[in-house]
Parts: sequence; structure tokens; C-alpha cells
Amino acid sequence: MLEDVTAPACTVCHRGLYADELTHQACRPCIERIDRDLQALAGDKGLYARLGGRLMPGSGSGGPAVSGSRTAPLPLRLEPLSLMARGGVVTILQTWIVDWHELLDYRHPRWEGGLQQQCDQAVSRLRVLLPWAAENHTAVDEFAREIGQLKRQCEAQVTGERPPRRVYVICPCQQRIGFTLDTLGLRCPNCQQQHGHSDLLDLPLAERSSAA
Repeated sequence: MLEDVTAPACTVCHRGLYADELTHQACRPCIERIDRDLQALAGDKGLYARLGGRLMPGSGSGGPAVSGSRTAPLPLRLEPLSLMARGGVVTILQTWIVDWHELLDYRHPRWEGGLQQQCDQAVSRLRVLLPWAAENHTAVDEFAREIGQLKRQCEAQVTGERPPRRVYVICPCQQRIGFTLDTLGLRCPNCQQQHGHSDLLDLPLAERSSAA
């Protein structure tokens, strides 16, 4: 009787790995997508820099400017401000660098310049270390999700686009799972089964009442 051996799969999208990727945690297409997401954040025309133009009320997705209101509007919109300030985009990027440096036994990184400069430096460093993370970091799937989420949050503030609509399906274990159409894959919180993007689309839709 042949032993049932599970083929190595990408931890991000859960697709099978090619022969030259078998020692990796993430496949080449996923790493390229992460790299594009990182690049989109950096630079004087990147998403992080463009958040500064969405701070005033009425300048972005927060709605039209209030005129003749009895109460003064907030001086700044909180959503883009929280992404720009400490604890937002830059801090999240730097936290990942610290994590990777510790695993590599590298010196603790030093942050220089203002937040925009630190954003650009962090993106540059993460891109340099990304091939290593793709092969060695067991949490590269979490990194991919977090960077993708940062990009979408910034895009929502810069362009005013609505977040992707959530779809609810039923796992074979009968657990209801929610995901968006740009979700590459996820693990069922109940049975821990990994579902790739195409697998999620093949699952039966949850009834509308159960998805509320």
C-alpha cells in the first residue's frame, strides 16, 4: 500500500510548489505579489506618501467637506493619520525587519530620517530579505497577508474605493468561512484544513441568514 504523502504547498496560496521551490515556504508568484505590494507603499509617489493628501476632512473617502456645520469638523481625518503615524505602516514594516534580523542574528536595524524616509528604508530592506523569507520564514504567509492588508488600507484612503465584499462559504466540517475574492487561501479555524483560492470558490455558499 502506497503511503499517502502530502505534496509540498505554498503557505500563502496553498498551491503545489514547483520542483525548484520544494524547499520554500512560498511560491514564486506569491513572492512577486508581496514585492509589488511593498513597492506600492514606498517612494514620493507611493501610497504612504499620498496619504498626506487625504488628511483634511473631505479630501478622501471620508465624505464631502462639511459646510455650515454647527460643530467644527475634526482638524484631520483619523483613518489616514493612523496609517501615517507611529504604530501604523512604518511601525509594522519595521517590526518585521526586527523579527527577520533576530532570526538571521543580524544587528538591530537603525531608523534614520523622518517617517517617509523610514518607510522607504524599511521597504528596501524587506525586499532585499524577501527571497530568504520565502525559503526560510515559517510566518511568511502572515507577512504576505499583513503587507497586502496595509496596501489595501492605504489604497482605500487614497482612492476612496470600498473594501472587497466578503463571501461566506461552508467548509466540509460545516464551519462557516468568510473571505474576499482577492484572498489567496486560508485555514479553517475549526478543522484546520487549508483551502486555496480555487478550493474556496468551489465550496458551497452559506445561506444569507447564516452570513449575517
